[in-house]
Amino acid sequence: METSSTATTQIHKCLNLVKKILGRDLLGVYLYGSSIIGGLQKYSDIDLFVVSNRAATREEKAKFVTALLNISGIYMKSTTRPIEMTIVEKSQINPWHYPPRFDFQYGEWLRNQFEQGNIEPWPDKKMPDLALLVTQVLLASTTLMGTNPDQLLCTVPYKDFMAATTDALPDLISDLDSDIRNVLLTLARIWSTVATNAIRSKPAAADWVINHLSATYRPVMERARAICTGKEKEHWDDIQELIKPCADFMLSKTNNKITEIMQSYDPNRSIKIA
Repeated sequence: METSSTATTQIHKCLNLVKKILGRDLLGVYLYGSSIIGGLQKYSDIDLFVVSNRAATREEKAKFVTALLNISGIYMKSTTRPIEMTIVEKSQINPWHYPPRFDFQYGEWLRNQFEQGNIEPWPDKKMPDLALLVTQVLLASTTLMGTNPDQLLCTVPYKDFMAATTDALPDLISDLDSDIRNVLLTLARIWSTVATNAIRSKPAAADWVINHLSATYRPVMERARAICTGKEKEHWDDIQELIKPCADFMLSKTNNKITEIMQSYDPNRSIKIA
């Protein structure tokens, strides 16, 4: 686990928060993502996965929102890091079924809605992305509280992991204009994962993709990687016209690979950490 003292303080605050609100129904809290794979980068979130024996009440969710608005940092405007906390009710993910359902999620992309008093700013509780999160927690995480994840969570079937990846792509691409760096790096992670069955950090995924791009598109991913690792500031104007074609190329490669995988489905395949 690679964290700064500030991030460690934030993690402890979050852990105390879920203990206080969920009490004896709290089954497990897990740190995953960049903190575990590749190390925290300049723009990395602190990713926390929480499993409870019951759903939180609306009043409890309001308490989570109030506290996390203060614990979580705002991108580029705070010395503290953004928090991404996902809370699931055990019965919604074990036994496993697809699509799974979550109970509550905090992320900085929801800050404005939370600040306006919208405690549950999502259309429903279905979250295909949980297939990816649960897989990451099982493969590489630190248990902050509770039982080991493999005693609490079910292994996600390979086909459901791929289905979740497919389901995530339209929303991801729709954010390209407003979140260039993150969308490009996430596309890189997805393409590299479906092509190799291995999860990488965003910088490592960018490295993999750069080696599979034409010379025309390499500057786009080299820029995304440099911004991610803090070597360059966010700037895109000089290569703006290449961004969407590069994203479309990665999307096409990803979709083609997923189609190939599902047409020749092998139940013995599994996801690993690169």
